[in-house]
Amino acid sequence: MPHTKDDLPDALYSAAQVRGLDARLIAAGTSGFELMQRAARATWRALVRQWPAGRELSVMAGHGNNAGDGYLVAVLARRAGWAVRVLAVGDPQRLQGDAALAHAEAVSEKVSIEAWTAQSTLSGIVLDALLGTGISGEVREPFASAIDAINTSGLPVAAVDIPSGLCADTGCLLGHGVRADLTVTFIGLKLGLFTGDAADVVGNLVFNDLHADPQLLEMAASSALRLTVANLPRLAPRPPTSHKGKFGHVLLIGGDRGFGGAILLSTQSALRSGAGMVSVATRSEHIPAALARLPEAMVLGASSANQLMGLLEKATVLVVGPGLGQAGWGRSLLSAAANAPLPQVWDADALNMLATGSVSLPKDCIITPHPGEAARLLGMTTAEVQADRPAAAHALSEKYAAVVILKGAGSLIASPDGRLALCHQGHPSMATAGLGDVLAGLVGALLAQGMDAFEAACLAVWLHANAGAQQGKSGRGLAASDLIPAIRQLLEEQAPCLK
Repeated sequence: MPHTKDDLPDALYSAAQVRGLDARLIAAGTSGFELMQRAARATWRALVRQWPAGRELSVMAGHGNNAGDGYLVAVLARRAGWAVRVLAVGDPQRLQGDAALAHAEAVSEKVSIEAWTAQSTLSGIVLDALLGTGISGEVREPFASAIDAINTSGLPVAAVDIPSGLCADTGCLLGHGVRADLTVTFIGLKLGLFTGDAADVVGNLVFNDLHADPQLLEMAASSALRLTVANLPRLAPRPPTSHKGKFGHVLLIGGDRGFGGAILLSTQSALRSGAGMVSVATRSEHIPAALARLPEAMVLGASSANQLMGLLEKATVLVVGPGLGQAGWGRSLLSAAANAPLPQVWDADALNMLATGSVSLPKDCIITPHPGEAARLLGMTTAEVQADRPAAAHALSEKYAAVVILKGAGSLIASPDGRLALCHQGHPSMATAGLGDVLAGLVGALLAQGMDAFEAACLAVWLHANAGAQQGKSGRGLAASDLIPAIRQLLEEQAPCLK
């Protein structure tokens, strides 16, 4: 059964887990070669749907099962009357098992097979059947040069199972990676197709379960949950007797001199996302702007932590960090927040000070680092975080005993109990300042309305990403505040107020 990018399963697997699923199917009575034939047919159907006018195919084949899929697609294309060439990267005599059977079938069908060299030319549609999910370490020659040749060809590219060079577990490109227009993947969705570098190289994603028994798939452990409309955590509907006291009191702390906009964006987001009451503690210089922009919020000009104490007693949730700075004022306010026995969201400079060890994170917290902040929190480089985003999210959650939102392409939400969720929606126009401030306020509002930390983080990330996708249709120039009305609309669709 084929699935497009908008109609995919929820479970995400590691490469090893998918190999385990494959082994289960074979043990249950479906031969490996039959699965390979099904994969080839699924790839061929998707390829023809994507390029209905295509009549020529260049298959770049390696020497594993991925290559076997490619040889069988070449057979199908030749039978359909296409001009077909297989360019073998590496000696086809190295093929074993089912891949060797696929090569033999291509030979018997008189498919043109030739050795790839740096002088080889590509034509028509290119099928990437070079490297599958088993690759570890950097892509080596001759595959690195073959991948570069595909990328510089200017031709449409389809990838079998995963673009060659993309790590199926982490979404990191291993030195060289095929940039595909179409990727057809099988049996179980790989986590690496949805985070890190994946968005730049996967293209249109089509999934086919190869007629696997659903019960076999349901019994298998997965690595993560892909957030969808169907599985999102939901706020309870609001009854007609609702009043503000039932939906929490969010206190937002931040906005040092020169950074007042960040805390106001977070405050506006919390207000518009359903918190019953919202207060903000900021520099006194920002009070006029806050009252002009957000008359619904209670605003305190705080020059020291002592002035926070009365507000801390009334709040039910804290959001700390947007525009906080790392000077004495911010350190003082963060210290007071860290000692408050309340659920909290820590963002931005709160995380930077946490990374220095000058403050400890209280329990029941959500932290929202981008990759740079995550690197400081883990004592590694940003490149190391991006090289294995799922591992970094789990490590942060374990180290700080907190729910973690690791932001970026394919945002990840990790819980200390080991759960991992992924949101791959979004838009390139979201690469602009202030988006994190909006997210922090949204998470705080959902916590205030009674959601637990992991569920609030999952729903907030999905709302934020889909609001960005919706508003990003207009292209560049997206402002962070543009997301807030869209978030409000999406939230009402998910959890309507009862009339």
